[in-house]
Amino acid sequence: MKFTAQQIADILEGEVVGNTNIEVSKLSKIEEGTAGSLTFLANPKYTPYIYSTKASITIVDKTFNPENKIRTTLIKVEDAYKSFSKLLEYYNQIKNNKTGIESPVFLSDSSTHGENVYIGAFAYIGENVHLGNNVKIYPNAYIGDNVAIDDNTVVFSGAKIYSDCIIGKHCVINSGVIIGADGFGYAPNNKGEYSKVPQIGNVIIEDHVEVGAATTIDRATLGSTVIRQGVKLDNQIQIAHNVEIGKNTVIAAQTGIAGSTKIGENCQIGGQVGIVGHIAIGNNVKIQAQSGIGRNVKDNEMLQGSPALPYADFNKSYVHFKNLPKIVKNINDLEKNKWE
Repeated sequence: MKFTAQQIADILEGEVVGNTNIEVSKLSKIEEGTAGSLTFLANPKYTPYIYSTKASITIVDKTFNPENKIRTTLIKVEDAYKSFSKLLEYYNQIKNNKTGIESPVFLSDSSTHGENVYIGAFAYIGENVHLGNNVKIYPNAYIGDNVAIDDNTVVFSGAKIYSDCIIGKHCVINSGVIIGADGFGYAPNNKGEYSKVPQIGNVIIEDHVEVGAATTIDRATLGSTVIRQGVKLDNQIQIAHNVEIGKNTVIAAQTGIAGSTKIGENCQIGGQVGIVGHIAIGNNVKIQAQSGIGRNVKDNEMLQGSPALPYADFNKSYVHFKNLPKIVKNINDLEKNKWE
């Protein structure tokens, strides 16, 4: 699909400096630009590349004025980085704007769907499923019985949504995600054996949530595992049964959250963090990568380490830890001199 400089400027509310009719059909880095590509300049250290780039169109800030001759057509906007991001989002919408039901699929007679849905080949849509308007279900996805998926949500290839789960509007469920698998619930007996505790709850995901590839969200034992509005989950995260994650919290890859833990709003949790079960983490909490959280955490705390300490305390302690051999030697020397 091709776009002219003027069409792009209209989308971005920008001004064309150069050939308004020049066309592009692909995106590129400014240092790797080729004819027919669109790029952008936001970081000043990349400014030299604008004089050599072969990209047909470059998005720049309104304040940019070239000091040397350039070949690329400019589109001047208020903020080049934000405008390029907006264009990427627009491009993604066009690229993924599929509609219709491919063949073969399994579509239960009791299922319903809204307008402009897309259901890819070999997808399975179970009993009493409801898909809203503009929902996209990509090939080989599994949607279990009694699942509801609201408007404008995308479920990519190979994702599995087990029975009774509820997915909100404008969500993205990436490939390999499993939503609603059984929680890890077993009861030991006097023989040292374990009996499975039935997991009969569900998962509720609110609006504008994104779930990264190969992330798993377990169903509740009773009630619901809840992911609140605006949460962003990276790849390969484990969220156990009855966990609740508050609005607009972001969690990086390989984090594990044990059962029944409640995480507040606007938290930022780094990669490979481990969080024990049955605790509460407040709002606006920041947890550094590879930390281990084994206690309740108050609002606005910043933590690091395993077990995690307040961030400033961890940094002070780490200075001493690095000097530990020297400190031990000094102590040994003092002890030796004491007895001489």
